[in-house]
Amino acid sequence: MHVIVLGAGLLGTTSAYYLRQLGHEVTVVDRQATPAAETSFANGGQISVSHAEPWANPGAPAKLLKWLGQEDAPLLFRLRADMRQWLWGLQFLRECTPARTRHNIEQIVRLGTYSRSELQALRAERGIEYDQRTQGILHFYTSQKEFDAAEAPAQQMRDLGCDRRVISADEAVKLEPALAHIRPQLAGATYTAEDESGDANRFARELVKRCEEDGVRFLMSHTVTALRTAGGEIDHVEATDAEGRFQRLRADAYVLAMGSLSPVYAQTLGLSLPIYPAKGYSVTMPVKDASKAHQVSLTDDEFKLVFSRLGDRLRIAGTAELNGYDRDLNRVRCEAIVRRTEELFPGAGDTEQAQFWTGLRPATPSNVPLIGRSRVGKLFLNTGHGTLGWTHACGSGKSIARIVSGMRPELDFAFQPGA
Repeated sequence: MHVIVLGAGLLGTTSAYYLRQLGHEVTVVDRQATPAAETSFANGGQISVSHAEPWANPGAPAKLLKWLGQEDAPLLFRLRADMRQWLWGLQFLRECTPARTRHNIEQIVRLGTYSRSELQALRAERGIEYDQRTQGILHFYTSQKEFDAAEAPAQQMRDLGCDRRVISADEAVKLEPALAHIRPQLAGATYTAEDESGDANRFARELVKRCEEDGVRFLMSHTVTALRTAGGEIDHVEATDAEGRFQRLRADAYVLAMGSLSPVYAQTLGLSLPIYPAKGYSVTMPVKDASKAHQVSLTDDEFKLVFSRLGDRLRIAGTAELNGYDRDLNRVRCEAIVRRTEELFPGAGDTEQAQFWTGLRPATPSNVPLIGRSRVGKLFLNTGHGTLGWTHACGSGKSIARIVSGMRPELDFAFQPGA
């Protein structure tokens, strides 16, 4: 069977890889010249099964009201005359109940645990290097209230097989000595030894090389202009190449993995996907003083920031701004990340050489991605992964490959109806 994968980000490249492993002819189409050049280009770098508590949780509405209009808020709704944003927001509020939060954590942990195992197997089998670190992820808290609130989700994650242990401030500093500077402010931490980190963009580029060795065809710098249907199913894809030349591409099946653009293309087919772009920011800077820089990947839950060590670089990423498809760099938000990093690890990174980046993450109200068969014939979905695209990439890619092939996925997850 010939399968066209729309999108060469993390989800598209992993989908292509696993589809090829199952014997399919695979073509990947992407508007960028290189893979993972948008959402995952400079993300936080974490393979974080422990980051399973969704944005929509019982404490979220009060925080959002507090942060409304605050330019450097960790999660900022920039209210617009945009019906899709308001509908998404209403769905988000419905997901904030304790019961929905528990359900969503369960889905996110199951997919994350499976995906992390698949990444480890793929890395070993294909010899892929991407500045990976396997020292776990440490969530630290400088607010006693936030630390106390972390206990119940951590317990649920442990019950689901994600060993997110609650530890003291002293234990946290022992695991990551760079936190010694803020020991007086630390209320406590949680630690997940099995979690990892690494450069997602480098991984994607290396995986594309393995895919090409296996016979996958990549049409880069090709902009998809339309998805055409006939008889209730996808008939073909229309695209233009870098020179503007028109192409009509046909296959037996199509996988939509276009991140935050997925709902735009799906809407033309009569599909309303509950995905809204959440603009995230990151700062990358060289290590200035290795004795002050962190080694373990960290999560600052109060400020919604993650810290990863990528070789001789520090990557700090996070925050979310819901402001449509705007990709302008907001200096206030960038400087807030640098300021927080300097508060925690003064002198660790070379702030004079800091590089700022922003990307649009395809967020569902529940933080649970859309994976499976759509209502349109021949069209499959692998999108809506929000901040966890890197964590969920391999598990999602293998699952959609099995679904396209008419096989059952290997995990219990809320796949799309018909999957």
